[in-house]
Amino acid sequence: MCCFSQPVISVSGTNIFARPDADGRQLLVYSMTFNAEKELAMILPLPVKTPAGEKDVKFIDLKEYPDFFADMEVGFRPPPPPPSAGPLATRSQALVDKLEVVQVGNFEASFVPTQKDFSRLDERFCLPADAWKQLPQYEPYGFAVFKLKSGEMRVHPMAFSFPRQRAKELFFPTVHIHDGKVHSKAHFDHALFCQPTQDERPTTYGWKESRGHPTGFMQVQKTKGIVLPDQHCYKQEMRGMLENKDTFLVVEG
Repeated sequence: MCCFSQPVISVSGTNIFARPDADGRQLLVYSMTFNAEKELAMILPLPVKTPAGEKDVKFIDLKEYPDFFADMEVGFRPPPPPPSAGPLATRSQALVDKLEVVQVGNFEASFVPTQKDFSRLDERFCLPADAWKQLPQYEPYGFAVFKLKSGEMRVHPMAFSFPRQRAKELFFPTVHIHDGKVHSKAHFDHALFCQPTQDERPTTYGWKESRGHPTGFMQVQKTKGIVLPDQHCYKQEMRGMLENKDTFLVVEG
């Protein structure tokens, strides 16, 4: 699901959307339901093109489109039956400068360019140093950090774009750290969505194609350019106990 800076009671219903963007960037949208006793941060490691700076991740406010994933899901349902003859149904400035904090809808968000830059965040919103030692693959990564309130809630979609390392791969942040520890396997409750370019298709088995263009099942204008109106989307589900790692999808023409 993602990495949390404090223990959480539960996380479920994770949805992630990815699409290649112009100039070697990737768009990513993330949503979930979670319950936590304390204020905390969700940390998404990103395979950014290096060297990365604080301005290299562009956050996008989707507060006005909380049904982004609910609408996208409609594109993968069977078409409705034809109408019958009956009635129709209805439907502190410290020793170092603090990282910039951006208000993105209901969240405060920051981009942390490197692991050492976590020292510029409040310690409540950082992972324990021991956790990073167990994840050496993230040494060259940058990190999108979203500050979340305590309690149980379904968060509105969090969206941003970043400069990606690998031009032919889409990245989905699916590694789990919910208790400050790194476990080899974790419980997944994920739906992954993607929209490759017009001439590309997912190369991995198991991706289901939408039954039409997003104009037929989404309010595309509310996605602020994240979803293209005239290209099919794809979906894959990840459920149950699975290897605790991120997901990379190769897309080819």
